[in-house]
Amino acid sequence: MKKNQISIVFNFFFVIWAVLFSTNVSGQQKYVIDNSNHFWDKVQFGGGLGLGFGSGYTDISVMPSAIYNVNEIVAVGVGLQFGYLNSRNYYESFVYGGSVITLVNPIPEIQLSAELEQVRVDTRYDSNINRPAFSDSYWNTALYLGAGYRTGNVTIGARYDVLYDPDRSLYGSGFMPFVRVYF
Repeated sequence: MKKNQISIVFNFFFVIWAVLFSTNVSGQQKYVIDNSNHFWDKVQFGGGLGLGFGSGYTDISVMPSAIYNVNEIVAVGVGLQFGYLNSRNYYESFVYGGSVITLVNPIPEIQLSAELEQVRVDTRYDSNINRPAFSDSYWNTALYLGAGYRTGNVTIGARYDVLYDPDRSLYGSGFMPFVRVYF
């Protein structure tokens, strides 16, 4: 036999031997059925609470929320918002609504966010010397884009309402600092 033929025979027997004695060759795919619910393992709850009191002024806000961690980088969630504002002899306002949020952590310490908020604002203005009492009710839509520093479950940062309208927006400025906590 020539050298080339010996090499072909040797390779042929080596392949046959490897297939026959290999423990990693499998003719079927194995499926593992896991009945445990991993959905709730990826859910975190949090939100905000705001209290402000002053001379003739009251501001109370409750904002619960929940997020679902799609993976280590992306989370999506929903939130509710309830608020009461009162400025004695000027106005009384009730705010309620909800939001959807997306959080992106390109690295563990940085969190980017986009939050679409839709709230109902019902305000009753008291009468004064210059005008009679009246009411105003409207829907306010805000789209906040933000960034923050994240450590553990806490993120500190700022966000900006890209739909901010100084005549109709709920807040006095489109720019807003935040502290976000999820457990």
